[in-house]
Amino acid sequence: MDIQPDKQNLDRTFASTVYYIDFYQRDYKWTEEPVRRLIDDIFYQFEDAYAKHAALEPNAESINARYPWYYLNTYVTNTVQGKVFVVDGQQRLTTLTLFLVQLFRMAKNLESKTSGWLERKIAGYSGVEYEFWMNHVRHIHVLKNLMDGAAPEDIDKSSGLTAANMLRNFSVIAAELSARLDSKHKFETFVHYFLYRLVLINLSVDSTHVPMVFEVINDRGVRLKPYEILKGKLLGQIDKLELDSGGYNELWDEKVRAINAFREDEIDSFFRYWLKSKFADNRKSGQRFDGDYHREMFKAEINQQLLLEHDSAKVKAFLKDDFSYYTMLYVRLQRASQKENELYPAVFFNSLNELDSQYLLVLSACAVNDPEETEKIRVVSEQLDRMFSLQQLQGAYDSNEFAVKLYEVSAEIRNQPVARIPLVFEKHLLQEISRKRATAVSSAFNYSLFRGMTIDRLNTRFARFFFGRVERFLADGMKLAMKHPLQNLVTLRGAKTGFHIEHILSRNAESLDAFGGDEERFEVERNRLGGVLLMKGKDNISSGNELYANKLKSYANTLYWNETLRSDSYHKKLDFSCFAKISELEFKAMDKFGIEELEERQKLLFDIASLIWGAKQYVTS
Repeated sequence: MDIQPDKQNLDRTFASTVYYIDFYQRDYKWTEEPVRRLIDDIFYQFEDAYAKHAALEPNAESINARYPWYYLNTYVTNTVQGKVFVVDGQQRLTTLTLFLVQLFRMAKNLESKTSGWLERKIAGYSGVEYEFWMNHVRHIHVLKNLMDGAAPEDIDKSSGLTAANMLRNFSVIAAELSARLDSKHKFETFVHYFLYRLVLINLSVDSTHVPMVFEVINDRGVRLKPYEILKGKLLGQIDKLELDSGGYNELWDEKVRAINAFREDEIDSFFRYWLKSKFADNRKSGQRFDGDYHREMFKAEINQQLLLEHDSAKVKAFLKDDFSYYTMLYVRLQRASQKENELYPAVFFNSLNELDSQYLLVLSACAVNDPEETEKIRVVSEQLDRMFSLQQLQGAYDSNEFAVKLYEVSAEIRNQPVARIPLVFEKHLLQEISRKRATAVSSAFNYSLFRGMTIDRLNTRFARFFFGRVERFLADGMKLAMKHPLQNLVTLRGAKTGFHIEHILSRNAESLDAFGGDEERFEVERNRLGGVLLMKGKDNISSGNELYANKLKSYANTLYWNETLRSDSYHKKLDFSCFAKISELEFKAMDKFGIEELEERQKLLFDIASLIWGAKQYVTS
């Protein structure tokens, strides 16, 4: 038979079978909530029966005759060369083992004759070896120490999540059982009830059908994550002996742990980005991977290319090649998104703008073991930063349209040489600017489109990012450290430590006079990027709505860009004077600030942005 159901009580379940934890199974992840629910369910029936039959002696006959049986669910096993592997149900079996350990500890304290019986339900001789029936190989010390009476908090849990959860849940179980079983008679009655009347159904499944049964079982109740089911579908095709000798299970777990260290279940995001990067040519076709991507991988269209269905040789090659390479590439990107890498700093810049689409694009560009990998990461991330920023700065950005466009870019740079990548980005960038601004452009950055850019047309995060990049440009040019980390300039928002946009032109008579008293024009002009600065919280408050001459004083010792308004930056700071000369940028101290000065600052920002984002050609129309 392919599937062999067997109804059994716990006395039979934990008798002589060593249960090995199959590769399908997760770590032991049950939280306190399902453990307490199981305790309540078990005691609900027990307490009702015990109230009626408390006078009876606790023995097999009276318990089996008068106490109702309680169904604990199904567990699935697969026997390979005499070893019984748990395919599904490890969470429940492990929790029941923790019950048995606590009952054993209580039996010894109560000097109950059930202690020997309980001990044999936890561990015993399998052949000549003394083994725990639940064979958590890396965490056996937890069960052993608990059986020896050690306090959970004193037991080493460094072997992993399973150990930590076992110890935490044992504490819950120990407290509940100690409180509920308040007499030796009730305790011994419960032991008989627990072992004789709690029932499981074991489904013994042959190896051929394990992946199918595993997926169907996990379509109900609390489902496994897609990557956990995918693991079963892939590794289930490999002979178990070869799984061990080839280290495929260890390979999978190593890569998953590396990616999930970034964020819980991040591996699912990896698979979605990878599938989209290789098999989606537009946004609509990519959306099919947003759900159960593990199913999509085995549909005819994708499987014709992956060939992972019923082909263990292809599965092994996939794990060693594509899976191993792209997961490690993803880890490189994760690390570079958290901490700037000097080889490809734009990965970090993109993360500040929350442009996770860079994962899609880099995975698309790189082939397995790509010799141009580092250069592709650098170029793709720089081009994404450039495309995003220049569209923002020219009023040509729409988030939905940008996402659609990046799928087209991804399809065109897929496995392409690095020299081809900037050309693809440039083509699409020009198309988008022309379409959004309804004017044909031949340059990626045009002053005619930038000239009217105002702060209220940019989202706050990008506005801070823009001035942060300007600040970094100046710091690098002067060979000085930034006064504040770029990340702080972009992300900190606190009233005292955060950074805020401030208008150079405050609303007062002096400022209005500079625009002939035209309030409408004044309001538009003061919002231009050349008319605002990035200020730290307390600096922002201190300058308030003061006259420009007084505000100018408050710009001292703030950010380098702010200080370029002050004359002492040109007279006393040789590093800045040298940089201004070499860069040929038209920096200028401004003792007053009106229409002409604002225009000069706007043009200067344009020139700086042109250098930052590689658009050096100055096009005015």
